[in-house]
Amino acid sequence: LSDFLNDKPLFYDVIDYDRMPVTYDAIRTQLPLPKIIHIVGTNGKGTTGRFIANALWRSGNRVGHYTSPHILRFNERIWLNGENADDALLETAHRELWTLLGAERADALSYFEYTTLLAMVVYRDCDWVVLEAGLGGEHDATNVFEKRLSVFTPIDRDHQDFLGDTIESIAETKLRSMGPMAVIGLQPHPSVYTLYDKIAQSRHTQHYRAEAVATDADRRMARESAAAQKLPRYLEENLLLAMAALRLLGADVRAEWFRDTPLFGRLSRISDNVVVDVGHNRLAAEAIRDALAPERFVLVYNSYKDKDYRAILQTLKPVIDRVELIEVDAGRIAERGLLEAALEAEGIPYGPFEGIDTGEQYLVFGSFSVVEAFLKAHHA
Repeated sequence: LSDFLNDKPLFYDVIDYDRMPVTYDAIRTQLPLPKIIHIVGTNGKGTTGRFIANALWRSGNRVGHYTSPHILRFNERIWLNGENADDALLETAHRELWTLLGAERADALSYFEYTTLLAMVVYRDCDWVVLEAGLGGEHDATNVFEKRLSVFTPIDRDHQDFLGDTIESIAETKLRSMGPMAVIGLQPHPSVYTLYDKIAQSRHTQHYRAEAVATDADRRMARESAAAQKLPRYLEENLLLAMAALRLLGADVRAEWFRDTPLFGRLSRISDNVVVDVGHNRLAAEAIRDALAPERFVLVYNSYKDKDYRAILQTLKPVIDRVELIEVDAGRIAERGLLEAALEAEGIPYGPFEGIDTGEQYLVFGSFSVVEAFLKAHHA
């Protein structure tokens, strides 16, 4: 499996929107589907999905949670009944899927398309699968499967090259993935709610807002659980959205099912003076700033070139003393000179990252790749 995936590029300049639906249609009858909860949005998909998956699993169901990307190991993407799938299970699923597809179809699929189908082979005996969209929604590889519930996390600007430059164009692409029932969480842009209602009505979708579905007991549970685990406010909002989703599915909601559930890499404190977060856009930066203030940090940073890194740095400026730029081996990474120009324009002191000083507080942020580079080099 590892060799096969390594031959596929992780990122594409052009996406073939027909390939995944055609491929899935060819094997549909041989790939039984569990009940699917589809998670779509810009930020918060991973943690919201994990809250839902853990609750369903702890209540006695067989549950899969498909998320992306991974930080250190591919296995992080395919979670099954409380733990990441092991190598042997993934290898067996790969051989079955390869046989099912045939060499030509398997080779033609993108990295994400193939791994999405691989996850569904692993999950075929599950009761529930929480399926996180990759890029977008309507044309995402995960959207070929029928779903019981669509869950929409906060939607903001990201991946503009594929999704458009406006909130409305980005939101429409994501919201048009909705199935027969949908729930939406707290949104930073009011226009998203308008689009949500419009698209849902045109499709005769039963649609809800999380704050209207969640009970007073849920809100109290979310506050208490977040306080006990020292979760930032945005994770409390994700937890409330997960509770609303469970209510709509007719599932029980119990406080003990949400303990120790957030995904690693979401404002995770890995030592006394190091916090890591895999966020990579302005919305994530705003959530981090609000969660960490009034503390101040050295920001260990780098960015993909398609991100608005100046806006991100501007947002984080109130909680950072300086920036230390970490080397990241990735083709999509921004040119160092452009990053330095953005830092100079914002008046933020900077230099190269050379290691951790125990007398300083550090925030490692910028993307999954930044956190991966930091962990591999300095926290193996």
